Amino acid sequence: MRDAELCVFVLFGVLPALGGKHYLFYLFTIQSDLSVDDIYQFSAVTLLNDTQIDSYSSRDGIRTPKQSWMKEIEEREWKAGTEKLKNDGDLLHNFLDTQMNFSGHDPSVPVSERHILQWRNGCEGEKLPDESVSTLNCINEIAYDGEDLISHDWTSQKWTVSAAQSSELQKKWKDENENLQKALSLKSVDCVEWLEIYLQYSSETKPTVPDVYVFVKKSQTESSRLTLTCLATGFYPKDLKMRVRRFTTSLPDHLLTSSGVRPNGDGTYQLRKSVDVQEEDAAGYDCSVEHSTFNGSMIKPWEGKRTDLSGVVVFIGAVTGMMALVVLLIVFIKKKIKRARTPAAPTPLLSP
Repeated sequence: MRDAELCVFVLFGVLPALGGKHYLFYLFTIQSDLSVDDIYQFSAVTLLNDTQIDSYSSRDGIRTPKQSWMKEIEEREWKAGTEKLKNDGDLLHNFLDTQMNFSGHDPSVPVSERHILQWRNGCEGEKLPDESVSTLNCINEIAYDGEDLISHDWTSQKWTVSAAQSSELQKKWKDENENLQKALSLKSVDCVEWLEIYLQYSSETKPTVPDVYVFVKKSQTESSRLTLTCLATGFYPKDLKMRVRRFTTSLPDHLLTSSGVRPNGDGTYQLRKSVDVQEEDAAGYDCSVEHSTFNGSMIKPWEGKRTDLSGVVVFIGAVTGMMALVVLLIVFIKKKIKRARTPAAPTPLLSP
């Protein structure tokens, strides 16, 4: 008895770091709530690399684009993609019935006995010079009521039931769901075809040179130390190597604080790394960045001078306070003027 909002994607956690490769994932959720048409509520989200590109809901049957370039997709391809999502909903409808029966959950239960099936289907590929996509891996993972259920190993072409599930489910899945296994496995081939299509239209997969910045500020832990930070942002593909060095020798990772590669929201990525050093030993440090968009390394040295923004913050605070005071004075003066211009109300006559 779990709400969709509270049901956790146990197996749909952090997406893997794929460097300059591309991936396409479909995240499906189907609930056992029956609608007026006696069908389950089904929703889907499509992710190209780290960016959501569309969403679909069985409530209205509408597929909504989330990126401007999606509007450039040919109508026949758009219709085919929408029909694909509907077919996936039918496939999961049957799977949810099967799993609910196996778990002793009656498919005709009321809303208070809601059950949820989640499916992540996707593929990883590398774009070749002829614009085709070479398949590197395909993923099929299913969860039921927030717990891992089954997954497919693309290399061995075998389905595996989660260790948390019973051996009875393992046998039932192997013996009774051959057609469903085949249908789910074929989705991997279908995924690669759509990855190739979306990459042809996407404006977010063009190589972009990173902008690299270095900052120095006072450490938050010790007043005698400085924090040196290197930021690379706006780059694509995702694979970027950043090293913090002193006198050209790279510092070990355990001395650094890293944000990890993160999406910017526009199809590009950013990476930030920092190190704390003694203020008197801040000389000789630089940030070295390597990326496929340029040859060699881009090197940015730290000057060893602290960039203290506290004065700016205080100044901004003072200006903000002054502006607020000015606004209050203006309001006060306007009220005074308004009162001065408004004639006094006549004194009411008293009854004799």
